[in-house]
Amino acid sequence: MKVVKRLYLYVLKRFLPLFAMTFFIVLFIVLMQFLWLYINDLVGKGLSVSVLAELFFYAAVTMVPMALPLSILLASLMTFGNLGEKSELTAIKASGVSLLKVMSPLIIFISFVAVGAFFFQNDVLPRAQVKMWTLLFSARQKSPELEIPEGSFYDQITGYSIYVKHKNRDTGMLYDAMIYDVKGGGSNATILLADSARLSFTPDMKYLYLHLYQGEQFENLRQQTGSDRNVPFRRESFLDKEIMIPFDANFNRIDEGGMSSQYIGKNISQLHVAIDSIRHRIDSIGLENEPDFRANSFPALMPPRREGFGGYAPPVAETLSESVRMKGKHADKESEQSKASLSPLDLDSLLGALSPGARDNVFASAANSLKTRAVELEFRSIQLHDEKKRMRRHEIELLKKYTLSVACIIFLFIGAPLGAIIRKGGLGAPLVISVILFLVYYVIDNTGFKMAREGYWHVWVGIWLSTFVLLPLGIFVTYKAMNDSSVFNADLYKEWLRRRLGLPEKRLVVMKEVIINEVDPVIGAEMAETLHDEARRWTRIYPVRESYRQYWRRGYPAKTVDHIGEMTDNLAGYLGDSRDVRIIDKLNRLPVVKSLWILHPVSGPRVRKFMKWFLPVGGILYILSLPYARRVHNDIAKVALLCGELKSLLLGENAEISSDDEVVVIVEDRTEVSDDAASGLHPTKL
Repeated sequence: MKVVKRLYLYVLKRFLPLFAMTFFIVLFIVLMQFLWLYINDLVGKGLSVSVLAELFFYAAVTMVPMALPLSILLASLMTFGNLGEKSELTAIKASGVSLLKVMSPLIIFISFVAVGAFFFQNDVLPRAQVKMWTLLFSARQKSPELEIPEGSFYDQITGYSIYVKHKNRDTGMLYDAMIYDVKGGGSNATILLADSARLSFTPDMKYLYLHLYQGEQFENLRQQTGSDRNVPFRRESFLDKEIMIPFDANFNRIDEGGMSSQYIGKNISQLHVAIDSIRHRIDSIGLENEPDFRANSFPALMPPRREGFGGYAPPVAETLSESVRMKGKHADKESEQSKASLSPLDLDSLLGALSPGARDNVFASAANSLKTRAVELEFRSIQLHDEKKRMRRHEIELLKKYTLSVACIIFLFIGAPLGAIIRKGGLGAPLVISVILFLVYYVIDNTGFKMAREGYWHVWVGIWLSTFVLLPLGIFVTYKAMNDSSVFNADLYKEWLRRRLGLPEKRLVVMKEVIINEVDPVIGAEMAETLHDEARRWTRIYPVRESYRQYWRRGYPAKTVDHIGEMTDNLAGYLGDSRDVRIIDKLNRLPVVKSLWILHPVSGPRVRKFMKWFLPVGGILYILSLPYARRVHNDIAKVALLCGELKSLLLGENAEISSDDEVVVIVEDRTEVSDDAASGLHPTKL
């Protein structure tokens, strides 16, 4: 028990520093992203350091939901990657401690973090978001810092445009200044020219004080219109002139009440109340619009009028008996007359009876009525759409209170097993894998958020989409790590790809310095002779290039090819303990024989017959198989040739090789062998 407790403490000591380091690093990165996104709203406004520090602090708090899952993923991956790289995890598993038990202290710790993240999302984050957006909107509304350039017009002062030819930065004097007062429009601008000028602010920083020296002023005596050709103006020359221009350079905070009433500034209880209120408004809008829509836009949906009810008949009226509704022949006649009076009128005849002017008035009146009705319906649809969008935003914010906590736990069950599998520590492979996984999570989460916000998906589907995708991945990776699976072994995938593409493989046999099992030349010669016979027999039965009919009739059976490859590997494994350099050289020249799927693509006579007559696919596969068939045939022929040479080396230089042992590597013309003869190639057990 003490050992297990020490193990828990050891894992926590390895995890907590990495978690703190990665959290602040990731938080700094996302904060720089925020700064880059809103840099245009902050630069050139003359904001004080305290305001910027306060804005960055609240921005960092709002970035915690993005930084926390990534830091958990990266820290857990690095922790278990370091344990696996130093073989500590192997030793822990060898002592009988499972991976889940090693992860148990982190599971408990991250569970507390998830609970804290929930309360953070509910209580802290709304206040931080209100503060941040209030400061950001206040910074956007602040006037830019006054910096008049040389040789160009400066138009950042509302209603004014200032041009300065030269500027003395030491004294603050402006030379050859032109000031255009365009508050009354460009055609009624007041123009001031001055040889020199000086700018300063009033003590309350709400006005710009402009002191002009030796200049002139031009202004119209009345407003100029488009038809005016000659407008009297006034020209004034001055030696010293002072102008006060409204220019508020102070930083004024906007009221936080408006931002607090938005969805970003509400906790769970407030969001529930707001959602209920919005849903009630949506229902009331629907109840208010339904009678009007049914009566005016969809009159066919209204129940028919009935006499005696003064309007639309309720469904109960249809249950009245026939005797109550009409009595006798007199009632029948009155009913027929009423039906005739309610028969549809011929509108074409009515319009034809009107004069052309009256007919145009009727059409114009109908068009105006339709336009008015369309505008009214559009306004109602916009009103309803805005309310539904507000409700979706509140529902999204409500569900996001829970997604962060779930994401923290899921990323732990992804990062820790991945680190145990890849067994790579440091910031190399773990950082790359973490960034890739987090990008996948971010893209999926952002896609679901946008789909839910625009109403294309249900809100719960869009917000929980990333969880639905990553949860199976966490379960899969944890299962593989608990069973010591080599799912991320690159050599396995390279071998799988090599076999699927049919790439050749080179045999490597190294001379051993210490040999435990000596090679018996007689046994080695018997193995080489048996393999030689099997290879020779195979090359006699199967030609180097089969015809199209032979290819789909039998092909190169995988069992026979794999059997020869297995015998070759056994021979190389036994003779690999030889002390003779020549034998080792011959073994390295032995090809690696393995069956390829393209040489025997399908099984079953019916499927082969179908593929044979289905020329578009069968012909392509046959043409693609020709180079692979030649290579396999040459490899098996080379095995037969080298086995004869190995037999000669094992039994002595004077050993005789029969003339039948000569193997032709490429044989072009072969007679067709029946399936019965091919089936006689039985594996020989050594």
